[in-house]
Amino acid sequence: MSNATDSIQFITGISPSHPRSIPVQTAENDEDLLDAYSRAVIGVVEKVGPSVVSIKVKKQGRSRRESGEGAGSGVIITPDGFVLTNNHVVEGASDVEVNLTDGSAYPARVVGTDPATDLAVVRVLGGGLPAAQLGDSSMLRVGQLVIAIGNPLGFENTVSTGVVSALGRGLRSQSGRLIENVIQSNVALNPGNSGGPLLDSRGRVIGINTAMIYMAQGISFSVPINTARWVISELVTRGKVRRAYLGLGAQTRPIGRRTQRYFELSAKSAVEVISLEENGPAKHAGLQEKDLVVALAGEPVATVDDIHRRLADKPAGSPVMLTVLRGTERHEIAVTTGEV
Repeated sequence: MSNATDSIQFITGISPSHPRSIPVQTAENDEDLLDAYSRAVIGVVEKVGPSVVSIKVKKQGRSRRESGEGAGSGVIITPDGFVLTNNHVVEGASDVEVNLTDGSAYPARVVGTDPATDLAVVRVLGGGLPAAQLGDSSMLRVGQLVIAIGNPLGFENTVSTGVVSALGRGLRSQSGRLIENVIQSNVALNPGNSGGPLLDSRGRVIGINTAMIYMAQGISFSVPINTARWVISELVTRGKVRRAYLGLGAQTRPIGRRTQRYFELSAKSAVEVISLEENGPAKHAGLQEKDLVVALAGEPVATVDDIHRRLADKPAGSPVMLTVLRGTERHEIAVTTGEV
């Protein structure tokens, strides 16, 4: 029968016959930790603050409801004036103005927008601008310190801090497409923060703040900078993001266990073709309405989002193989993707 002394030895790994002093957290230790945290945040703000801009837009619509003014945030990514922000900040803008923290204001033009990732690039006519350093969002860890700088509700260059709450989230963009690998944090965001940078403790941009959940506290979302890098290159070089598409309308449909076993499928659902674009890639290749797509390029697909995901790294104009169930038969159909 063990006694209390044995229990203490087991928990601490210290022999009771050789007592050892245990360090006690003191107020001085707490102050040191707080000072280190403060120094990290202050260093990031001093380093990146000048790169964060306020974006003011005017929209001229067909009606008074569609017209008006708006504002958001952005971050300078090159010294020659390219600024990264959200698509919903500049979408439909007839006039764009970028304001720096030193009080200078520049007229800007929209280089390109990508509603599918809610990202956009605008450019100001200036040189020698303070550009932020882009980081690597694949290196993020849950619990890591993150800092947001933006212009919430018109209060310029406001700083918020928090931690990475979760990684790999999916967020539906305004276009309906799923944005992958979204960063969730508990950084306080408000209208006007949109388009501003999410930063790590070294002042590197690891995300672009894009959304928060209204009536909730501490739930904010940022598009990862690794996604933004590819979008930036497409927008700067081509003015739009080229994506492969199949030219079909589809929905996720459950499949029965018998069908699943007969065709040796791992998923309990498939993607049913409900419409085909006239002269589109899928119709040209021979797909039919009510076909069930179960794989693309050899990778299983169970939802419409799976098809978007599989097409994301396929260049427009490239051939892809679709595995399709039609009645009691399985077909392999090669489709040359179009560009959208």
